Amino acid sequence: MSKTHTFTKEERLCNKGLIDSLFHNGSSFLCYPFKVSWLITNDTQPFPVQVLFAVAKKRYKRAVDRNLLKRRIREAYRLHKQQNLYSLLSETDKKIILSIGYIGKEIADYELIEKKMLKLLAQLLEQVAK
Repeated sequence: MSKTHTFTKEERLCNKGLIDSLFHNGSSFLCYPFKVSWLITNDTQPFPVQVLFAVAKKRYKRAVDRNLLKRRIREAYRLHKQQNLYSLLSETDKKIILSIGYIGKEIADYELIEKKMLKLLAQLLEQVAK
C-alpha cells in the first residue's frame, strides 16, 4: 500500500459470494447520480475497501457509454479514496465492501462526477462511523 493513487486488482470486488451478501445484507443510500451499497466485513482483505462500479445496461445500451462512465467514476474514486476514505477506515480498523452504481439519466462530465464522489465518500464515512 505504498502507492497512494493507484487502483489495483485487489481493490476490486470480484467475489460472487461477497457481492451477493452485499446486496442482500448491506446498507444503501442515494447520492444522485450514484446509488451506494456498503457492508462492513470481517474478511482478511489487504485493503480497507473493496469496490464494484456498475452502470446499467438497461439505461445505457452502448458499451462505449457505459465504459466512459465507469472510467470517469473509477478515476474520481482513485484520486480521492486515500484522504477521504482509507485514512479514516484504517484508524478505526474497519474493512468494507462497496458498490457504486451510476443511476443518472445522462452522461455526466468528469467535474460533476468528481464533486458527487467527494460528497458520496463523506456520506459513506458518516454512515460507517455510526
